[in-house]
Amino acid sequence: MVDYHAANNQAQYTSGGQQSYMEQENDWDRDLLLDPAWEKQQRKTFTAWCNSHLRKAGTQIENIEEDFRDGLKLMLLLEVISGERLPKPERGKMRVHKINNVNKALDFIASKGVKLVSIGAEEIVDGNAKMTLGMIWTIILRFAIQDISVEETSAKEGLLLWCQRKTAPYKNVNVQNFHISWKDGLAFNALIHRHRPELIDYDKLRKDDPVTNLNNAFEVAEKYLDIPKMLDAEDIVNTARPDEKAIMTYVSSFYHAFSGAQKAETAANRICKVLAVNQENEHLMEDYEKLASDLLEWIRRTIPWLENRIPEKTMAEMQQKLEDFRGYRRVHKPPKVQEKCQLEINFNTLQTKLRLSNRPAFMPSEGRMVSDINGAWHNLEGAEKGYEEWLLNEIRRLERLDHLAEKFRQKATIHEGWTDGKEAMLTQKDYETTSLSETKALLKKHEAFESDLAAHQDRVEQIAAIAQELNELDYYDSPNVNARCQKICEQWDTLGALTQSRRESLERTEKQLESIDELYLEYAKRAAPFNNWMEGAMEDLQDMFIVHNIEEIQGLITAHEQFKATLPEANKEREAIQAIQAEVQKIAQYNGIKLAGTNPYTTITPSSIDSKWDKVQKLVPQRDQALQEELSRQQSNDHLRRQFATQANMVGPWIQNKMEEIGRISIEMNGTLEDQLTHLRQYEQSIIEYKPNIDQLEGNHQLIQEALIFDNKYTAYTMEHLRVGWEQLLTTIARTINEIENQILTRDAKGISQEQLHEYRTSFNHFDKDHSGTLMAEEFKACLISLGYDVENDKQGDAEFARIMGIVDPNNSGAVTFQAFIDFMSRETTDTDTADQVIASFKILAGDKNYITAEELRRELPPDQAEYCIARMAPYSGPDTVPGALDYMSFSTALYGESDL
Repeated sequence: MVDYHAANNQAQYTSGGQQSYMEQENDWDRDLLLDPAWEKQQRKTFTAWCNSHLRKAGTQIENIEEDFRDGLKLMLLLEVISGERLPKPERGKMRVHKINNVNKALDFIASKGVKLVSIGAEEIVDGNAKMTLGMIWTIILRFAIQDISVEETSAKEGLLLWCQRKTAPYKNVNVQNFHISWKDGLAFNALIHRHRPELIDYDKLRKDDPVTNLNNAFEVAEKYLDIPKMLDAEDIVNTARPDEKAIMTYVSSFYHAFSGAQKAETAANRICKVLAVNQENEHLMEDYEKLASDLLEWIRRTIPWLENRIPEKTMAEMQQKLEDFRGYRRVHKPPKVQEKCQLEINFNTLQTKLRLSNRPAFMPSEGRMVSDINGAWHNLEGAEKGYEEWLLNEIRRLERLDHLAEKFRQKATIHEGWTDGKEAMLTQKDYETTSLSETKALLKKHEAFESDLAAHQDRVEQIAAIAQELNELDYYDSPNVNARCQKICEQWDTLGALTQSRRESLERTEKQLESIDELYLEYAKRAAPFNNWMEGAMEDLQDMFIVHNIEEIQGLITAHEQFKATLPEANKEREAIQAIQAEVQKIAQYNGIKLAGTNPYTTITPSSIDSKWDKVQKLVPQRDQALQEELSRQQSNDHLRRQFATQANMVGPWIQNKMEEIGRISIEMNGTLEDQLTHLRQYEQSIIEYKPNIDQLEGNHQLIQEALIFDNKYTAYTMEHLRVGWEQLLTTIARTINEIENQILTRDAKGISQEQLHEYRTSFNHFDKDHSGTLMAEEFKACLISLGYDVENDKQGDAEFARIMGIVDPNNSGAVTFQAFIDFMSRETTDTDTADQVIASFKILAGDKNYITAEELRRELPPDQAEYCIARMAPYSGPDTVPGALDYMSFSTALYGESDL
């Protein structure tokens, strides 16, 4: 007996995780020992299986252990099922001839990678039933079952998985094995109905009638599918556990009968996968277009609002504009910042998915590119910055205008009060009926008035200057201011003319005036300037002031202290003036002079001087209080400046430090991509948790703005600078995370190992000396050489480098990004679906036709994907078309682009 175990030790079949034939043979022995009834089922099944192939050669067997003894039909069977020629058989009748023929058959089986255990030619020639059945089972495994594999499973597992998938939709069918699961016959019927529903009315079958079910399936299979009846229904039903090998043999015949349908299903699955990717990409494109349109529309509507420079008339209205702008910064803009960041992430992810699925890059519609959005965003931020500067400048202008307008009203009111009645006084003819002394007194009085008039000249000039400044600053109530100023100036000119006229009239009578009360005159001359000084002091003490820092208010306080230091000297002057009036009274009493009652040279009475002096005395502490209150406000403002500066000087370097750390993280590549992604997400969370510090800083900034503070010497950071830095930080960490996610997506989709990806990143970073994230052409060439690419400076190397640059830098920018580098490396090392593969799949579904019909698509594909294809396929215009024929080739071309075909 020949031992093929030793002779074929190197030819055993182990591909694809298959169970070894030694293990199968051991199972075979145990099976025969456990249940002799199985031998009957195997004999019948194997005989029918052999005859299904021998019929093609015009012969058959009756007794499986007898008819293979001479080896002739055994060799013929192997030739039929393999399609190959075996060595010429020996026609002699002697035992040695038979053994030689059987050995030729066994040698052929062993040459196919089959390990035969304890099966020798002598046992077959002697008619050993056990060995003969074992040999036939080995042949069935090798030529009918071995090549069956679903999702890279073993042959047996693959056949079982195929059965489970095909029968899954059917009630009362649960295929878990190749014995008990088939006893009621429903699984056989389900297989037939799944592929040829017109042959079986499955709903009429009953689980409690297994014999009828089995006979129905076997008869239909034999009549319509050319599958010979290999078992009797009674053999299966009357056995507690039908023979697994017999059932597997029978089921494998069904598998091969439906292999064409299986091929179509595989093609359909491929198309479904491609279509699903395309549908998802189209959905992402639509989402991008909508989000981009919405964001651009928001920017388009917002920029005109920010560019509106029409000023309001009042401080309250401008303050409301500033509050509206703060609301925009605080409420409306932050979500748009997130949308812009998410839009860029979605665009990068979509482009990555398109590259991974071998699709053309996505080109947004005109005006919706990421660069367009960045440009619009840049314009928005420019308008935003200009708007804020304009608001603050306008508020300063209105503040200055309000101050000037109030100052104008105060000075005008004082002046108008002083001029009241002066025209009547200057136009009266009292000097015509007075005595000489009274006339001289009138002249002196007039001289005092002229002195007073000259003293008021400065106030008139100040009123005109303030009116002019209000005009230049475009004060909203300028017409009324101008009218009032014009009236004051015209009245002043009139007073000047009247004063001159009265002086001339008095001088004509001066020669008759011989005496004058010198004391009255001295009183008038000293009282008038002192009175004017007091009025000026009262005006200064009530004057409004506006300061912006502690130094300015301290300057006002110093000036006020200097003014207070002059009060004792002024009081001496007041006492001296009052002493003159007292001397007048004394002389009059002494000489018995009857006074007219009032000083003829002035209207300034001692009581009015005392009254104004008392008012000055009261205004001094009020001014003290106002200055101290302003000092407190400026100290509070200084505290706000320091408070903002302290935090800004902390937040600014923190943001810069985080930006630098993110750059280091993206370069160092510690751990796997998942580790880096986890670390980055934790890092992102720590950044998000820092947001309360930004919010607090915004609150402090708002307090500064509400206090109308426009400078801060304690920090170089502005809120605008910090906002931009914060938004850049959030965008940078989000982009870095997205880059890692895209690398993971690329790695998983392209089958790149973690070690390969690490090697690529290390090489790229090594030559990225400036950490810009890109390699220039010479740097990229050095990187390729480090990875083993022959791109040295010779003709062949230059051509190869030019080819690679055309792939990684199609726009000839001169720089290569890491993502483009990874895409190139993945294409060089992995396979992807191509347009040719998709066309081949459609060709299978179309039955080798150059076109496909809508009915075929609806039959072979899920409903949504079938309708997706029908809606996008152009009518087929080639020869021998039928109505409704569709062009699947142009559709595949559109999916991948012309360059792929």
